[in-house]
Amino acid sequence: MADRTGQQLYAQAAELARALASPHRIALLEHVAQGERPVERLAALAGLSMANASQHLQHLRRAGLVLARREGKNVLYRLGEGPVVPLLAALRAQVAHTHAEVMALVTGGENGMGAVETVSRDELLSRLRDETVLLLDVRPEEEFAQGHLPGAVNVPLDALEKRLAELPRDREVIAYCRGPYCMLSLDAALLLQREGLAASRLSDGFPDWKAAGLPVERLN
Repeated sequence: MADRTGQQLYAQAAELARALASPHRIALLEHVAQGERPVERLAALAGLSMANASQHLQHLRRAGLVLARREGKNVLYRLGEGPVVPLLAALRAQVAHTHAEVMALVTGGENGMGAVETVSRDELLSRLRDETVLLLDVRPEEEFAQGHLPGAVNVPLDALEKRLAELPRDREVIAYCRGPYCMLSLDAALLLQREGLAASRLSDGFPDWKAAGLPVERLN
């Protein structure tokens, strides 16, 4: 009996692995993790056609990794129940373990621009209590509106250079975005450093923060 149960669990795990066996599906999951979105927007973010994105999302839906609901003519997707965000984090961690060049890219070392300090979640919480940092969310406005870290200021990366005057120079800026491999926060920190500001980046992103049960804010 135990062996048969084990085989059933292995088969279910294999089905789940097959559902994830596409870079497009993993990319779609990462985008869905930022907040509920219509399939049209997810397709645009992932660089896919509507038909292709819908097909991949159906695979993820059958595996329970995403949920869907209809609102008028739109089909909106959100993350499924269960530890989907930790699952994505585990995949990233394994990639980082087996491919050291990924970590070099994330820290900026590979491009010769110097390493950017990464700040852990616990360290960020400590610094926020001391009010010694400015927390900068460099995701697009739509993602910030759906949820963000408490007290964060939203300046999307493509607007950052024009809005540098809004940032205080007497506080360290800690940038964050969609996750540990999101280049938006890395590019933001490098830009700020070039402009003479003290800048670092959060080691993970908004979905990981939310999955950890930490408080989030939303725009009304």
